[in-house]
This record gives sequence, structure tokens and C-alpha cells, in this order.
Amino acid sequence: MDMILKTTDLCKNFKGQMAVNNVSLNIQRNSVYGLLGPNGAGKSTILKMIVGILKPSSGSIEMDGHTWSRADLQDIGALIETPPLYENLTAYENLKVRTLALGLPNTRIDEVLHIVDLTDTGKKKAGHFSLGMKQRLGIALALLASPKLLILDEPTNGLDPIGIQELRELIRSFPAHGITVILSSHILSEVEQIADHIGIIAAGKLGYENKIDKNTDLEEIFMRVVAANGGRGKN
Repeated sequence: MDMILKTTDLCKNFKGQMAVNNVSLNIQRNSVYGLLGPNGAGKSTILKMIVGILKPSSGSIEMDGHTWSRADLQDIGALIETPPLYENLTAYENLKVRTLALGLPNTRIDEVLHIVDLTDTGKKKAGHFSLGMKQRLGIALALLASPKLLILDEPTNGLDPIGIQELRELIRSFPAHGITVILSSHILSEVEQIADHIGIIAAGKLGYENKIDKNTDLEEIFMRVVAANGGRGKN
């Protein structure tokens, strides 16, 4: 199988507490991978290690068949926690700031605005956007440098049903454009509708990883993994 990213026995220790405990993920190229687990399970910590915000205590990360290095960040886009927006700027202006920093052409701004369906926002400031529009602008920022891998941490948090549906369709469209997505969530039904593969993590441990199959009772597996690892975890 063609893996864009692999982690092997990945660990993160915070002051003697194991937030991530020997996690080995296998992310297939041009797919959506759902990293599922209760709040505090260690999902965000794993994603922060993949994007270089945190350094692993032990274990390894491979990107495109080689050991991860900071140079790989040019192929990784991420939206972790709140979108990094200038609220007093328009969508276009927010993207313009990032293109200048990255040395990208202005044409890329219109391309990503089109992808996330924000071409008609005009002079409206980002501070007046709905939560769903802010999330889409955050994804547009993450897409500017044409990443191979897009990491989204709980992207539907706080969205209304229409915003969730729009974001779901957007995420599902990415693999066809050569973008692999890792999506974290604590909502099983959400991941089931978006992901091709799933990893279930509880208390820092990966208890299940497989392709999503309509005949698999994911809820039962999820509850079993959480129970086997002592509940929600504390991270």
C-alpha cells in the first residue's frame, strides 16, 4: 500500500504522564483518515507532533517513505484549534498576507477561495464571518502552499448542521485533487460519513485501525477501545 505518512511507536510524555503511548498510524495516500477518540485521548498531541509543534519523546514519523524533517512541512497544511485569522481583514487580504510570507503568486488566492467557496465575500471582514466561513478560510490558508497532506483537528466543532454538511463535502473532495486528509474528531457519526480509514485512540493508545466497512459496528468497537484503555484519558 502507498503510505504518505507512518508513525511507529510514537510517544509523548508530559512531566511523567504518557499523553501518547506507542501509537503506530498508517495513512494511505489520497484518502481521508479519521482519528477518532474521546476528548483528552491524545489526538491533538499526535497531530501537533506530525506538524512539528511538539517533539516526540520517542518513536518515529515517516513522510513519503523517509524520516520526517522540518523540510516536510512545505508539504503539510494544518488547521489545529482556532483558524489563525486577522479579523479586521477580508478573506482575500488574509490569504494575501500568507502568500507574501510564502512567496506564492496572487493567482493562488483566487484558486483556494474557489475551492472553499468563499469567492463572494468581497469586502466583508473575517471578524464578521460565521463560524463555518472562518473554518473554511482557515482551510484555505492551509491549502495555499498546495500541500500533499492536510491535517484538520476537530474541524466541525461548533458548526451548525449546514456548516457541517458543507465542510464534509469539502473534505471529501480533497483526495481526488491529490490531497490526503487526517481528520480528528470525537464524534463517531461524523467520521463515519467522511473517512475511508479510521484509527481509534483512547488514553493515548491506538486500540483499532482499519478501513471503514459498512458491516463493521464502529460504535461497539469505539466503546470497547475506550473501556479497554481505562475510559477517556486525562490529556
